[in-house]
Amino acid sequence: FNENEQRNVITIEDPIEFLFSNNKCVIRQREIGNDAKSFAKALKHALRHDPDVIVIGEMRDLATISLAITAAETGHLVLGTLHTYDAAQSIDRMIDVFPSGQQRQVRLQLSQVLEAVLSQTLLTRVDGGRIAAFEIMVTNSVTKRLIREEKIWDITPNIEMGTKEGEQSMNQALASLVRSNFITKEDAILRSSDPARLNDILRKEAEACY
Repeated sequence: FNENEQRNVITIEDPIEFLFSNNKCVIRQREIGNDAKSFAKALKHALRHDPDVIVIGEMRDLATISLAITAAETGHLVLGTLHTYDAAQSIDRMIDVFPSGQQRQVRLQLSQVLEAVLSQTLLTRVDGGRIAAFEIMVTNSVTKRLIREEKIWDITPNIEMGTKEGEQSMNQALASLVRSNFITKEDAILRSSDPARLNDILRKEAEACY
C-alpha cells in the first residue's frame, strides 16, 4: 500500500511497536498515553485530519467501535483488531457492545460497511516453532443479510461455501494444517471452537482420498 498509493494514514496504537517510514503514503502514528488518553479520543482527533486510512490497535469499547463504524460510513478505510476467535465472534462482539435498543441499527450499519474479517490463531508446529491458522471472511450479499437478520452464527457455514472466493473457516484452516502435517490433530481439536465440525471436515477429507 505504502509502495503504490498516495494515502494519508493514521495509526492508533498501544504501544507503538514498529515505526513506519513514509514512502508514497504519509503515515502518522499515535500512541495511547502519549498522544491521547484513549482509543476513542485518538480516533475522534484523527478524523479531523482528513485520513484515508485509519488503523485502530484495539476496538474494545462502545465509543471506539461506534466511531470506527461512523468513520467507515463516511468513506474511510478502517482497520481494527478485536480479541476474538473468528469472524462470527468478531461481528457479534461489535454488535453486543451496544445497548439492545441500538443493536438493530448497528447490524444494519455493519452490513453496509464491513468488507472482510481476518482471524488468526497461533499453534505449535510438529517440528517446533509456531504456525498461524487463518480464517478469511469476505463480505458478500449473503453475509450482509445474515448480519441484518441477526443470524450471526450462520456466517461460518457461509464462509465454508466461499472457498472459490478465497474464504476459509478456522476449522478449514486447521484441517489444512493437519493434512499438511504442520500440526497434530489433537492440537487442532483443542484450538477449535467447534471440534465436532472439525472432525467432520477431517473425516470427509480422509474419505475423499480413498
